[in-house]
Amino acid sequence: MQLRVLPAVEPHPDPGYAFAEPVRAGWALPPVLDMAWSARSSRRRARISRGLLAVVLLVQCLVTLRLRNTAFEDEALYVYAGHAMVDHLFHGVPDYGGFGSYFSGAPALYPVLAAGVDSLFGLTGVRAMSTVFMLAANGLLYGFTRRLFNERAGLCAAVLFAFTQSTLFMGALATYDAAAVLLLAAATWVVVRVGHGHWGLPLLAAPLAALAVAVKYASALYLPTIALLLLLVAYQRHGFARAVMRTAVFTAGTIGLLAAGMYGTDYLGAVASTTTARAHGGTSAWSILQDSARWGGLLFLAAVLGTVLYTRRARLSEVPGWRQAVPGARWRAAIGLVLTGTALLAPAYQIHLATSTSLHKHVGFGLLFAAPMAGVGLTRLMGAHFKFPQLAIAVAVIALTAAMSQSAYNYGLWPNTTYLTQDLANKVRPGQKWLGEPHEGPVYYLSRDRLTDYTEWTSVFYIDYTGRGGHLSGVDGYRAAIQDGWFDGVVLDWGASPGEVPRAVREELRTGGRYRLSSALPYRTSGGTGHFEVWLRVTG
Repeated sequence: MQLRVLPAVEPHPDPGYAFAEPVRAGWALPPVLDMAWSARSSRRRARISRGLLAVVLLVQCLVTLRLRNTAFEDEALYVYAGHAMVDHLFHGVPDYGGFGSYFSGAPALYPVLAAGVDSLFGLTGVRAMSTVFMLAANGLLYGFTRRLFNERAGLCAAVLFAFTQSTLFMGALATYDAAAVLLLAAATWVVVRVGHGHWGLPLLAAPLAALAVAVKYASALYLPTIALLLLLVAYQRHGFARAVMRTAVFTAGTIGLLAAGMYGTDYLGAVASTTTARAHGGTSAWSILQDSARWGGLLFLAAVLGTVLYTRRARLSEVPGWRQAVPGARWRAAIGLVLTGTALLAPAYQIHLATSTSLHKHVGFGLLFAAPMAGVGLTRLMGAHFKFPQLAIAVAVIALTAAMSQSAYNYGLWPNTTYLTQDLANKVRPGQKWLGEPHEGPVYYLSRDRLTDYTEWTSVFYIDYTGRGGHLSGVDGYRAAIQDGWFDGVVLDWGASPGEVPRAVREELRTGGRYRLSSALPYRTSGGTGHFEVWLRVTG
């Protein structure tokens, strides 16, 4: 083997346009200015983040509006109660409903608002109002998350909260849950916004917090979270003593407003019967935990991840200047535990009550407060400079598909009463007395044509009947009323597991000879199949 060495290349002559700059002694490269990166907010960043937030809210709105069904019994009852309260407050009609004794919210607030919207736009308008409430709540969530952390965490929090079953379901339902969530979000935004300011400014959040509790009594479960969040925000600038003073001002203002609202009303009994001393059920704790994990587990896991990573490392982004005013590890751990732990309040309370009633809605209240830490967790998954965007996209897609499937299932659990309403429209006449399950939905539609009224219907949950057999209630009362032919007609929902009263009523209808089966209307729900039975009293 022979190695061949190439000859050295001769330098080319100077073409005439090259130049050499002399270097001065002591000269050094000047520091590079941060032209495009800054830890501080800017107009450009605000415009981009708000534009992305608008896209998120648009998707949330479209996914919410896809849910369709006839009136749920709670929707119909609240709208009717609102009309009754309007007649009582402004036209002197007697308050025969007694709604304040068993509603889980003040009947003079949301039901009256819903009745006003219903008079103009019908049930579709009332449901659209709930959609607007949930969109506004998500916008406020982005606002206070941005102030607590940054724009990226705020957008991620808004995405995860928008793509939860509870958010979509409450946004499509004409009940006071969406209004309560909006008021809690507004109170939280105010305390985060003014926590660094004057000691009296937290009083601005007190009316919102008190109104949230008045709209839905169970909202009181989340007032300690708002107070603790105010304490942490104020502590950053004012120290512990002044932070406690601001928290005490907010707490005193809220309690004072609630006490003033309770004075002179009978709502305290309803608070006890529907919230604080509610009857216990028989649902197991494991079943409640499974349902809670299915409806909010993904966001909760992201919040736990955000809490752990934020406690370990304060940096939230890759931009220069992030070291300014970095909170300590104990503060970071405290705010993570407060916000993430709030998601466990509703499941824990319903485990205490051993009931899963409305759990699919109630978990959404806690997820509102856990969403900021979930946003932090999602930003950490993406990494600096969006190094792993596929992870965040995968989480968002899973959340969206699960939320769409779960909300559609829950929204289809009650039967569609379109054909039942059409059938009853040909049989119900003004002044007739009817027994019905369900009756709220059909009566809502029939009352718009003035064919009937809620006062002319008896439910299968309670009866106080006085007839030939004396004063009776419960199953005996229903049997006696049917034997006496008290009702002009009966509507029964015969599904997979009818209760004791429907079974007894149906047996008496079939064997008593006072009523005949007029219609049997099959239906299909998310949970199975069944049929409505319409019985009419035999005349002559």
